[in-house]
Amino acid sequence: MTRAIMIQGTGSNVGKSMLVAGLARAFTRRGLKVAPFKPQNMSNNAAVTEDGGEIGRAQALQALACRMPSSVHMNPVLLKPETDIGSQVIVQGQRFATAAAREYSKLKPQLLARVLESYHRIAEGRDLVIVEGAGSPAEVNLRRGDIANMGFAEAAGLSVILAGDIDRGGVIAQLLGTAEILPENDRALIRAFLVNKFRGDPSLFDEGYEEIRRRTGWPGVGVLPWFDGAWKLPAEDIMDLDRSGPARDGTVKVVVPRLPRIANFDDLDPLNAEPGVTVEIVPQGRALPGDATLVLLPGSKSTLADLEAFRAEGWDIDLAAHVRRGGHVLGLCGGYQMLGKTVSDPLGIEGRKGSVPGLGHLAVSTELTEEKRLGLGQAVHKASGAALSGYEIHLGRTEGPDCERAWLDLDGRPEGAASANGRVRGCYLHGLFASDRFRAAYLAELGASSTPGYEAQVDDTLDALADHMERHLDLDLIWSLAQEIPVGSD
Repeated sequence: MTRAIMIQGTGSNVGKSMLVAGLARAFTRRGLKVAPFKPQNMSNNAAVTEDGGEIGRAQALQALACRMPSSVHMNPVLLKPETDIGSQVIVQGQRFATAAAREYSKLKPQLLARVLESYHRIAEGRDLVIVEGAGSPAEVNLRRGDIANMGFAEAAGLSVILAGDIDRGGVIAQLLGTAEILPENDRALIRAFLVNKFRGDPSLFDEGYEEIRRRTGWPGVGVLPWFDGAWKLPAEDIMDLDRSGPARDGTVKVVVPRLPRIANFDDLDPLNAEPGVTVEIVPQGRALPGDATLVLLPGSKSTLADLEAFRAEGWDIDLAAHVRRGGHVLGLCGGYQMLGKTVSDPLGIEGRKGSVPGLGHLAVSTELTEEKRLGLGQAVHKASGAALSGYEIHLGRTEGPDCERAWLDLDGRPEGAASANGRVRGCYLHGLFASDRFRAAYLAELGASSTPGYEAQVDDTLDALADHMERHLDLDLIWSLAQEIPVGSD
């Protein structure tokens, strides 16, 4: 038999993803076979799985915490926002539909069967499945057809631990308010609570903790202090990366415009971990700093919309000035497409059919196509001979004279483009900076040294997070609350 427990939160960003990652590593170190699961996620920061699909990056980190390969079944429904009111719907790793919010609400009931199928596939052969909710179960207006929180917990027969975030204030109201607003059947699924992100002496919250327990009848599994190493783990949200890490004045300053549809920005995590590198995320309304060593244009879920937004901010002028000063530019995926002469969309995949001028710093042109290139890849950096791995996840083909200066060899074919002086480059491969040798070679060109061992640092940080949870949470109580489930049941 397999056991399962679900972690839900009183709201978004209360730390559910990190709680699941830490618990996954803690129980894995206890000798259990653990798997993560999130029925529905909304994120443009996707990961490509070993079985050839895409899931939320948080679930890929949780798989690493479990020391198991990632799978599309760990996150069977992934919503990738394309506009303010609509998203691409990824089901079991592959594109299923593009739907506005109202249309998606009608799709959810038919997706529940696929979600449960993935859940039971993930549970097979495991001792424990740790399920992560999305947002808050208190959004009772979304309860009908819910597959992310209480709707899934009810369908799968799960017990729920409700997490509140004391760092944002009002954690007693968060937890008691959730208990008050939930219908009785949903409230009965909550078997315990925990308080996350406490700064200072946790004993100062003893009275508040007891008040929550008295009013709800739920046992508490602990008050988890703020984890100082969180910044060393891959960021799920660009805001997390923007606020993370110690203050530093690095030799190299990497400037990243925060595009409205920024996607797959995990390329920044290894750079952010470098002591000699300062990563600055530039919000809308601010100019690109003139002292940048490198301007990095990240991936985008909607290249044409983000290109228009880039120009509307005046960043095209800032970038041109940076290039004239001899600065370096790197475009990844959508950012690579933007750096070319033109981006054309003959089928209207991203909106209106037609072609628009690119930023013009690479002599290449991109045509968006319906076919999505999705997969893991092995590459060699031609200049250094460094081997690296990464993933592709994009629409479109990019061709032109600067592709003759491809600077990567990806799965036996040339990949990327470079300007004649080599200061402006682009490619479709994500994740390349996780390679210590490549990162060292690239940063050396910019005048900085590199610290090896990025992937080992992530693994060590997961161990430190597990230690943190062992000290402050009642893991034995969490295990006892996990329900036994018959694997393969409907």
